[in-house]
Order: sequence, then C-alpha cells, then structure tokens
Amino acid sequence: MQPKQDKAEADITTQHKNPYETVKDLLKDSITTLNMDENIYHLLKKPMRVLEVSIPIRMDNGDIRHFTGFRSQHLDILGPTKGGIRFHPEVNVDEVKALSIWMSLKSAILDLPLGGGKGGVIVDPEELSERELETLSRAYIQMITPIIGPQKDIPAPDVNTNPEVMGWMIDEYDKLRGYNIPGMLTGKPIIIGGSEGRLSATGRGVVFTIREAAKVIGMDLSKATAALQGFGNVGSMTAKFLYELGVKIVGITDASGGIYREEGFQIPELLAFVREGRTLSEYTEAESLNNEELFGLPVDIFIPAAVENQITKNTAPAIQAKIVAEAANGPTTPEGDKILEEKDVFVIPDILCNAGGVTVSYFEWVQNAMNFYWKEEEVNQKLEERMVEGFRNVFELREQKQIRMRKAAYSIGIKHIVKAFEARGRIKDSDLTS
Repeated sequence: MQPKQDKAEADITTQHKNPYETVKDLLKDSITTLNMDENIYHLLKKPMRVLEVSIPIRMDNGDIRHFTGFRSQHLDILGPTKGGIRFHPEVNVDEVKALSIWMSLKSAILDLPLGGGKGGVIVDPEELSERELETLSRAYIQMITPIIGPQKDIPAPDVNTNPEVMGWMIDEYDKLRGYNIPGMLTGKPIIIGGSEGRLSATGRGVVFTIREAAKVIGMDLSKATAALQGFGNVGSMTAKFLYELGVKIVGITDASGGIYREEGFQIPELLAFVREGRTLSEYTEAESLNNEELFGLPVDIFIPAAVENQITKNTAPAIQAKIVAEAANGPTTPEGDKILEEKDVFVIPDILCNAGGVTVSYFEWVQNAMNFYWKEEEVNQKLEERMVEGFRNVFELREQKQIRMRKAAYSIGIKHIVKAFEARGRIKDSDLTS
C-alpha cells in the first residue's frame, strides 16, 4: 500500500449532497415506479413536525455556550415515531429530516408499528468534558420533552451517543415526569430497562443481510474478503460477525485514519485494541491506509459504516466489490448509485441493511411495556427472522419488477405506509394510481 496521505487529501471522498433532497428524489422516483398519484409523494416528502431548540450550557470555564438541537418526526400513521439522537458538528435540519424519513421506511419494510423520527445536536463531543456532555444531554431532553414519550416519539442512540448518554437522558425525563418511564427511549443500559442484544443489533442485522445477499449471488463467505469504512459501534460489530462467518477483513478506516493487512485482521484482537481507547491509526501491526485507497481495494464486500455521502461520482468508480452493504445512513449519492448500477454491484440499501437497530429498539420498547425481558438468544433470533423476511420481500420485488434493490426497498416501504393511510381513510382510491 502507498503511504497514508494527510487528512485533507483523505477527506476527498466526502461530497456535500443534501440528504433531504436525495431522499425526496428517491421517494418521487419510487412512487412513479409504483404508478401512484403524485399526491402520495406530497404526503410523504415532509416530516409532520420539526423542532429546533437552543440549548445554553455553562461550560467548565464558567462561560455560557449555546448549542443548537433538532428533532424531526416524519409520520405517526403506524405508531409513535422512533429514531436516534446524534451529536456531531455537521448535524443540520435537512439531515435530521432525511434521517426521519429513512426511519419511517425502515420500520415499514420490517413491519414495525412505528414511524420515523431523528434528532441531533450540533456539537463535537470530543471537545466537551464528561460533565459538559452530560449537562448537554440532559438539557437537550428537557427542551424536546413536550414532543417525546413512549406513545409519541421514542429516541435512541446514534452517531456519538451510547447507552451512557441514554441513561442520562432517561433519568432527566423521569425527573421531569416524576416517575420511571423506561419505554420513553431505547438503547439504554440493561440495568434500567435496556434490551439484551441492542448494542450489537445494527451490526448483526447488517451481517444477516450480507449473508442473504451472498446466497442469492452465489458467494461463499468463508472465502470472501471485505473492507469497512467506519469502526464505531456499527462497523466494529459488523466486523466481528463477518469474522465469525469466515470473511477475511483486509481494510478498515475510521476518523483517525486506516489500516490494511492482506492476510486479514484478527478482529477480536483489533476490538480489544480499540476498547483500550486507542484508534486504528495507532495500530502498528498493519500498513497505513486512507479512505481513497480503501474504496479501491479488490474485495468482495464493501461496507460504508460511517456517515452520509461517501460513495460518490468520485469514489464509486474505484469500487471493485460485488456487494455493497450500506451500514451507514445515506452513504451513497445518486451519482454514485448510478455508477454502482452500471457496474452491476449488488447494493443492500441502508433502509434495509441497517434496520437491525430500530428492530431491536422496537423489541426493547415492547419489553418495557410488558416489564418482562427476553434473553439475548431470543432477541437475536427474533431479529434474524425480521431481517431475513425483510430482505426476501425486497429481493422478491426486485426480481419480479426487474429493478434495483434500492428502488425495491423504497417501494416496499411506501406501499406499507400507504396501506395505513388508506385504512385510516386519509387517502382516496383516486390517490393510489396516477
């Protein structure tokens, strides 16, 4: 491998494409494919509610600093909205709108009685002390409390948030309400009502879909190679479960840089290394690798597990993989997607591929309502059933209509949501066909 380039050069993979415009274009295209009236597009294209909040926090040095947060709720036609909270410097209102729409579609594809929600705060958590981070987490929940709750909108972890942050948030919500309400958010610590298997659910679900995709294209996973962009919770769990299936993972990048080993990584060893608080760039038993080089690796499976807009018109031509599994939300731009289609890459779209997280969040919510909790084996079995059924439904429509997996996934999700609108009498027969 070539020496690692500097950060500015390594970041050329990112192309600023508005994710909200992307998801609207995909909705419109899928509704046209389904021969539905344009009225359906107008029902789905905008979230029903978007809240922006200003959060003043006293920093450790005594200064007051204002942070901006958002919460988007797309549709509650099937049930309360549901979706993560991310802390990231590039959070913006259009991003959370798009993510809430994607959450609605994920829930519909997996037949979950939920709508889509998403939230975020514009912040780099690495710049905050633990006290500042906890104060911000609690203050954000205070600000959005009027529109959330177990029958309204159920938050969960996302980028740069985790069970510890969820613990602070639910504690703040319970103090405001005066009693324990474990179902108000998911992804919390197990001791206060979290679900076994939740932390690994998204990565496990990604691997279930990769396994099913390998079956339909005739790939032997025990002889396959893979590359991963992102080694946070989703990326690391995906790596762990792929390794257990015999897949050789040769390249991985994270925010610090990347590593390459032609003979493949011992993933348990790498997970232990990262758990010690170290980054991939500090791992010395491998060659250096940047994002540009990662995209060009001659592997069978490529897994974007970082942020949006990574597979673009600039990076897609280099991809040699037979399967692209979108563990991240919105990692592929329309231009990048067109190139993958021309290369006949089997794409597992994000709204199917990474739906394991919301599925086990749903299980957690159900367990909270029952006050009865399942063992991890039962959670994982139920997750596998949902993910396999979702994959097969999407793949069958792909084969039936001779369309791409992404369009098939959108079509399945849209049809499910439209049935709910029809059942409630909110649309007319004339809206169903153009």
